[in-house]
Amino acid sequence: MNLTRMKTLRSMVAGLAAASLAAFAIACSDDASEPEPGVTSAPQLSGSILIDGSSTVFPITEAVAEEFREEQRNVRVTVGIAGTGGGFQKFCNGEIAIQDASRPINATEREACAAKGIEYIELPVAYDALSVVVNPQNTWATCITIAELKKAWEPAAQGNVTNWNQVKSDYPNADLKLFGPGTDSGTFDYFTERVNGKAKDSRGDFTASEDDNVLVQGVAGDRNALGYFGLAYYLENASRLKALTIDSGNGTCVAPSAATVENGTYPLSRPLLIYVRKAEAQKPEVKAFVDFYIENAAALSADVGYVKFPDQVYGLVQQRWTAQKAGSMYLNASSTTPIGQLLAQP
Repeated sequence: MNLTRMKTLRSMVAGLAAASLAAFAIACSDDASEPEPGVTSAPQLSGSILIDGSSTVFPITEAVAEEFREEQRNVRVTVGIAGTGGGFQKFCNGEIAIQDASRPINATEREACAAKGIEYIELPVAYDALSVVVNPQNTWATCITIAELKKAWEPAAQGNVTNWNQVKSDYPNADLKLFGPGTDSGTFDYFTERVNGKAKDSRGDFTASEDDNVLVQGVAGDRNALGYFGLAYYLENASRLKALTIDSGNGTCVAPSAATVENGTYPLSRPLLIYVRKAEAQKPEVKAFVDFYIENAAALSADVGYVKFPDQVYGLVQQRWTAQKAGSMYLNASSTTPIGQLLAQP
């Protein structure tokens, strides 16, 4: 991807507004121009591919769809941002072909898919470093512990922990304004499980949205704000946000970055995934899109601000896709289990 295209793509991600956008469609017209004479192109396909789910994974899938459009101008790819939970509701009801997920499918969703006879192929695509952010005018918070995050976000904090100095005594007596993903978000599930000890276990009195751009705007506009979302959204808005370093309890403050995810030191790193409905997987347009996704996931995930897997991991992802291996790798594992180890399971 050239620099101009990358900047254009990132501007598109940064500019999404939740108030007016429920989904982003990447499409082409029926009268698309023919390839230039002498240029070899892939066999032209047609049809539609419906994708929904995680707003965290959205920038990667959007980037893949944008590039795929250059090769397949007659395939309409629509990418929604209903949140991981909202997307799985559609996916397990047979409404969409591909599901973006910022956490693995859970037991309730597996049962819902099974009840409708929906088989799926689970494909990891990149790593995320979930970022905890504050307003740049916040001069007091730099490193925060998991225990302090729990003080701010646990259910018992609702209506009780309302000031920064209740999170840590040397913070100022200033209102604590919280911004976080909504309950349909996989990021909400991951954060609450990692910080509070149980998925969806959270205080409810915070500003919530499944659109991470709304959270970015909230934190950027309030000196006393604290929020969390995927690394790509922080990096795209780093000039108007400050990411806190995270101490998991060992006294070491670690910043969210590709390097700290790759070396295993960042406490809030996680895999990002897509799920492909097996009944759709052999449609030529879907197969071509997923092939293209896996082939380009490393470069495009890095372009939009996430962390690529090692090459050998993408090789294992390709093997899983080629074998059309149905089901989840996480039946007896957690989201912290190394991806390579999960993919190597028989």
